[in-house]
Amino acid sequence: MRPTVLLFDIDGTLITTAGAARRALESAMARELGVAEYSASFGFGGMTDRAIFRRALAEAGVDPTPAAIDAALSEYLAGLSGALSGAVEVHRGVRELLAELRRAPDVAIGLGTGNVEAGAKAKLGVVDLWREFGFGGFGSDAELRAELIAVGAARGARLLSRSVEECRVVVIGDTALDVAAAHANGFACAAVATGWVPSVELAAAGAEWVFESLSDPGVAEALLIA
Repeated sequence: MRPTVLLFDIDGTLITTAGAARRALESAMARELGVAEYSASFGFGGMTDRAIFRRALAEAGVDPTPAAIDAALSEYLAGLSGALSGAVEVHRGVRELLAELRRAPDVAIGLGTGNVEAGAKAKLGVVDLWREFGFGGFGSDAELRAELIAVGAARGARLLSRSVEECRVVVIGDTALDVAAAHANGFACAAVATGWVPSVELAAAGAEWVFESLSDPGVAEALLIA
């Protein structure tokens, strides 16, 4: 087996927040805009936090400057933990899969997520999953998903004392954007239909493997064996 870096998406792949994170983001936008209520007209699936706020601010008629995005993100993070309380569910098979992967040699298990790092920690921390991941590529590293995936892969390779070129990198996600970000870097993608995207669409996007959930037979083998 080649040295392997695994990069897991969070929302839809590892957990669901039952809309709590979206509500926290929209509440933050409302506070930033000084209005009673804000509702985004677009889906967030596969988008990075900064890209979401960029589009939301533009939709609200606010120039999405870096400072404006930073302010909205700060407001969002301030209220996120409270919004998530009691709302986060871990998808079936996740804990068991991570336990199996931890036993494999020469494997770095990390995150490849559009969440900024503080948001990722808040979401995974409430269900005791944050400690499972030693590194990651985050929405705070880059606004473009392909770029943050590259950052995560480089960090994982360093943990294995290898170059990225020496490693097999697999992105695990639940949207076509995860597939595209993996392929933009020359990496493989295992797609899981526990988010909003059905398996047929994930297959059409070109994912090397498609599973209904991470509890399916063969998931660990696909992630670990070239």
